[in-house]
Amino acid sequence: MKRSEVLIADLVTPTVEALGLALWGVEHVSQGKFSLLRIYIDRADDGVTVDDCAMVSNQVSALLDVEEPISGEYTLEVSSPGLDRPLFTLPQFEQYVGDPVSIRTRGPVDGRRKFKGTIAEVVNDAVVVTVDGVDYKIPHGEIEKAAIVFE
Repeated sequence: MKRSEVLIADLVTPTVEALGLALWGVEHVSQGKFSLLRIYIDRADDGVTVDDCAMVSNQVSALLDVEEPISGEYTLEVSSPGLDRPLFTLPQFEQYVGDPVSIRTRGPVDGRRKFKGTIAEVVNDAVVVTVDGVDYKIPHGEIEKAAIVFE
């Protein structure tokens, strides 16, 4: 995650957890003058409902209005990670070892930026992905975007 996303995650986590949910991740996408702040929430037992998203949206929106971690205009979107869930943290990658994943890196890793394969393991601060029988060790800090590939 980008630094701004980490700061926002740290800011909103207590609010999300107080509502009985878990913060899965944060994406902040700048689109010129405007930007999109997407907050993913999860619940271990029953999943996330539309009411959960609305409740978190209302609480987090009020918090962000006071703290103002984002300059300029932005749209707040709260959703469940879904079946093709994005992955943000190393524990999330560990949870899905053996599953298919799509990863895009910030810069080239072994000459490529896109990887579509299977999560083989998480070692130290890196994710090992098997693509066509070849293992690629991708440093976590180099991962720009990653998501489970739902089949």
